[in-house]
Amino acid sequence: MGSPIGLHRVLAPAGVLPQAAERLDASPVVGADEVRVRVERLNLDAASYRQLAGAHGGDGPAIRAAVAGIIAARGKMHNPVTGSGGMLIGVVEEAGPDSPLGLRPGDRVATLVSLTLTPLQVYDGLARWDGLGEQVPCDGHAILFARSVAAVLPADLEPELALAVLDVCGAPALVRRHLADRVLVLGAAGKSGSLALAAARGRHTVGVVRDERERAALEESGLAGEVVVADARDAVGLPAAVGAPADLTVVCVDVPGCEHAAILATRPGGTVIFFSMATSFPAAALGAEGLAADVTMLIGNGYVPGHAEYAIGLLRSEPTLRRLFRARLADLAV
Repeated sequence: MGSPIGLHRVLAPAGVLPQAAERLDASPVVGADEVRVRVERLNLDAASYRQLAGAHGGDGPAIRAAVAGIIAARGKMHNPVTGSGGMLIGVVEEAGPDSPLGLRPGDRVATLVSLTLTPLQVYDGLARWDGLGEQVPCDGHAILFARSVAAVLPADLEPELALAVLDVCGAPALVRRHLADRVLVLGAAGKSGSLALAAARGRHTVGVVRDERERAALEESGLAGEVVVADARDAVGLPAAVGAPADLTVVCVDVPGCEHAAILATRPGGTVIFFSMATSFPAAALGAEGLAADVTMLIGNGYVPGHAEYAIGLLRSEPTLRRLFRARLADLAV
């Protein structure tokens, strides 16, 4: 019998969980409680893709080779620099008789657990991907464990759109759980940021974006009560730009260095959700201590019960949110 959390798939080092492993066994043979998915598309974590693109000067073939090399070496997509991965969509090929996930062969699914802990093998060398966007068409297989989480893709949404939403579906669910009167979202024009704003409908919302193009798009959407162009890394300038401190600040920026600005933009007794894999949690903890900031800081756990259904529901009910997501996908495809 295998482990429900995938310990039997760890090749090195011994005794760690799959996410912490250097290498996983991506063999296609499924255990009694495992599921094998034929992979159609990967969605790389935004921070991971940004790092890879920067490291390779935006050279598509070099980025593609780097991602293929990581998968081949590690048996999973786990960026060794950022520590992040992403998620995938595909079709269930085989489900073990004891799998508790309720998936059947032929189901088209999105995995709601990180690629950093998902055994993965690709067959085509990512040949159909130009390396110039976060979504990666590919042919391969992935293995889900008994404790994995996956969602059957909705039939009324194009797969690329559903994948983009489900990749960050933990963000709006976590915002809903900690909703407050004044909500500040950093990186508000991105995937998780726009969903966070949608979850905070009816409250006073302030969205921080990086340039005038993003400001125009977010203002047109009507998702934010106020839109501010500011550098989310500027610990002095950001609080001044947004005005009154927030009760809840949500960090959705895919670059490092936003911790101190977010803390200073939040009122004493308020809450900061760091929903970004670019966050330095030591910088956040030690920075709050050094600033004598009485704020509750939360790691943006990508899992909240019901998160997939909630995020898809927001997308269906908010036409402007759908337009933002489709525009972002179109930009990445250019």
